[in-house]
Amino acid sequence: METIFTDLAIGLPFVKGQNLPVRNCWHFSTDGTVRDVLFRDEADYVQAMNRIYLVARKFDIIILAFCLMDNHVHFILYGDLEACKRFMHEYVRNISMTVARRHGLSRDLRELPIHHQEITDDAYLKTAVCYVIKNPVAAGLSWQVHDYPWSSGPLYFRSSHTWAAPSWDARKTTLEGLSAQKKEEIFHTREPLPDTLEVVGDLILPSNYIPTELVEQIFKSHKSYHFFLSRSKEEDIESRGGAISRLSLPDGEMRQHKREIMRELYGKESSRELDTTQRLRLAKEIRRRYNCSLKQISRLVGLSRENLEAFVK
Repeated sequence: METIFTDLAIGLPFVKGQNLPVRNCWHFSTDGTVRDVLFRDEADYVQAMNRIYLVARKFDIIILAFCLMDNHVHFILYGDLEACKRFMHEYVRNISMTVARRHGLSRDLRELPIHHQEITDDAYLKTAVCYVIKNPVAAGLSWQVHDYPWSSGPLYFRSSHTWAAPSWDARKTTLEGLSAQKKEEIFHTREPLPDTLEVVGDLILPSNYIPTELVEQIFKSHKSYHFFLSRSKEEDIESRGGAISRLSLPDGEMRQHKREIMRELYGKESSRELDTTQRLRLAKEIRRRYNCSLKQISRLVGLSRENLEAFVK
């Protein structure tokens, strides 16, 4: 544990104007421009949440934060880089098979690109944690960070056993008394699960695998946490668009508008059926009609922001 504290700059004296070095910490994400949707309904999200616990316990890693969005996922991981990579690939493989099986898809998601970035100082670590759990807010979803159910956001700096605590705190139980057969039926695994595992219904609570107190020690105080949470980090504000970009529509609503534009232009329902030229025209039309940021358009049409910058004004 002492090594973790040193690697994550926990307990080291604060020096004004200086960032403390951080080691063995990584920001992993999947490419949100490849698929329109990964998770289609609540059952997809629940199973994807449960897979985090089931996969992570196979690897010597620590999950500091995560967020599952409908078309991509984010993780802040501590551990050896190769172990973290193996976790991510195993996790993507697991959710790939689960989603494909549930919805009868002919192709799964195993080709989903996975990106990672090294986190080298304490200020960026705090910023990255907050950026990950702020994803639903940045995407225009009607959630506060601490209320979005498919992330670790509800865990940090929250009171327990009060009326203001997350609803799952009041409804949580354990697996004590459940047979191995019943556990397998609910959680779709033959691996033994401890009776002490905390759940709400079919959901394995993220408090089982997120070291909440450790993350809180990284921030040192709730004041610091809220400071980093309030900082702007690649939100839906572009230098070109200014304040108007704050009014961008949520991704889910924009996907419906995108389909309407594709039917109008090409008679097609999915951007995966379009070639690059058609996607660029689609991107221009989305920008013209809705003034979306390049970041959001990139997610919608499946082209990188770099490819869009030269063509979409």
